[in-house]
Amino acid sequence: MKMSTNVSSLFPRQFAVLMLASAITIPVWAQQAQSSAADSQNTQPSAVQQQPSPAAQPLTPPKEGFWGRVYPFARKKWVKRQTDPINDRLSELDEVNAKNARDIKDVDARAQAGIMKAQSSADAANQQATAANQQALNASNTAQQASTRVDQVNTKVNGLDQYHQITEAEIKFRSGSTVLTKESKDTLDQMAANLTGRDGYILEMEAHTPASGSMGIQESERLAEAVKRYMVTEHQIPVYRMHAVALGNATMAMNSGDQNEKPERIRTSSVHVRLMENSLAAPAGAQPQSAPAAAGAEQP
Repeated sequence: MKMSTNVSSLFPRQFAVLMLASAITIPVWAQQAQSSAADSQNTQPSAVQQQPSPAAQPLTPPKEGFWGRVYPFARKKWVKRQTDPINDRLSELDEVNAKNARDIKDVDARAQAGIMKAQSSADAANQQATAANQQALNASNTAQQASTRVDQVNTKVNGLDQYHQITEAEIKFRSGSTVLTKESKDTLDQMAANLTGRDGYILEMEAHTPASGSMGIQESERLAEAVKRYMVTEHQIPVYRMHAVALGNATMAMNSGDQNEKPERIRTSSVHVRLMENSLAAPAGAQPQSAPAAAGAEQP
């Protein structure tokens, strides 16, 4: 019983040893076979040299060797056959990537050209808008100037008949005479001197005499004509600037406001002269001046 147990336990050990020996022997045998083949080739150089040419020898497949038969995946040709499709696909991908890069570059160039063209158009439009704005501003300024000028013209037109008194004088005559006295001439000379440098003036004249009726009117007309004649001949005053009215012994309304007060009776022959000037034509800084209230008066 005990002996049978020992035999059964020894059998597996012997089998394992046998398998290990075979595993070691097979590689050693393969190496010996390769070394013997190499020795046989080295020992027969003359036989190889006696062959006529490599082309006359039959084609034989390359020796794969032991590891080639055991591990076929380790061969270069097999690896090349397996990697060639991958290389082809990689080449195709490279071509596609290159084409995409060229397309992207072309699109980018066209986009840049479009952007530059759009920028140029925008700059030109901006310049045109700036020029139009400047023209509109100039037109606005011109319109404002025209409006100001129209206002000035309207002001002048509205003020054409607006006169104010500069000075006045009373030219008196001797009873029954139309000759100017020296004092009357001096007064008219002084008034004419005030007309130097003035435009838009007129001389208003009111002629009075103590006589009544048509005789008084005719006499007062002769007095006014005497004053106008002197101003034209001695001081070259235009006739159209002198306006005279013959009133005879008519009296002007009183400005006192008392309705019961009677107007003063005309006792002497005289011509009341007023220098009137348009406000638009008045020179800057012109101040009203006055002449003597009476000149050449005849003492009663």
